[in-house]
Amino acid sequence: MTAFSDRNRILPENGLLTGRVPPLNTASDVRSSQHLPSGRKPDWLRVLSPLHPDVIALRSRIANDGLHTVCEEARCPNIGECFRKGTATFMILGNLCTRACPFCDVEHGKPLPPDPGEPERVAQAVVTMNLRHVVVTSVDRDDLPDGGSRHFTAVVNALRRTAPNVRVEILVPDFRGCLPLAVEILSLALPDFLNHNIETVPRLYRKVRPGADYSHSLDLLSRFGRLHPSLPTKSGLMLGLGETDEEIVSVVRDLRSTGCSMLTIGQYLPPSKSHLPVERYVSPEEFDAWRRFALEEGFKHVASGPLVRSSYHAEENAAGL
Repeated sequence: MTAFSDRNRILPENGLLTGRVPPLNTASDVRSSQHLPSGRKPDWLRVLSPLHPDVIALRSRIANDGLHTVCEEARCPNIGECFRKGTATFMILGNLCTRACPFCDVEHGKPLPPDPGEPERVAQAVVTMNLRHVVVTSVDRDDLPDGGSRHFTAVVNALRRTAPNVRVEILVPDFRGCLPLAVEILSLALPDFLNHNIETVPRLYRKVRPGADYSHSLDLLSRFGRLHPSLPTKSGLMLGLGETDEEIVSVVRDLRSTGCSMLTIGQYLPPSKSHLPVERYVSPEEFDAWRRFALEEGFKHVASGPLVRSSYHAEENAAGL
């Protein structure tokens, strides 16, 4: 293992981050001893069964309402836990994405036009589920001139009318080709939190997020943050795709430079054998170290752990903000 050679050296013999990370130009290629090779999943990745009666009942209720959740469409490993608690992340604008990112299990193809009745159905489902914090996300809709931003505002408006005491978090796509317009439209019906996931380090974008651009995603967070400085922005990062420690450091700092105040860091898990393989399993201790580092960099809230996802425990994570 090669460690940082700076006088602020942070990687001791056990490979765990302690203290502040030195500037990138003083860092060599870091491979922590805590980076476990891919293979059989370690014990810390065990999850609750998605076959519990409460999970099946919530799935049926959502399907009967003609709605989709990213929990189901993307095969989230936490669906058993979250559905048993009665929480879900609603996915609007259909279940067909105009992109085919090889880490994601959401189906891609030619989507249908936006459903004008969907915003009210989402709002009614939130009331029925007695939610206090709702997360609304969507597929990429590169086919729409506004990237689907008007539909997001329609959902936020419906939630404000029907469930005015519910905190609203929107997890938006990158609005490729229409970013200035989309930010302007989203500003017409502000959520309580705006989330956009950076997903991975810039070197891996072509492999992990074809069709997306790292700088563009940073620009989205920065633009929205400048327009609405009192509204928290949030992003998420996956580990285990082949990134180095110094690349993670750079991404964390880039996100913080946009004004982003909330961060989630989790383990990438391929939904199937046809998706990108996991390169390594990151230990809970290293996730804890990245949490400490991000907090030292100025983030107000950081959720970092093997099973952390962008919307995982969103209500609890947002409570302090």
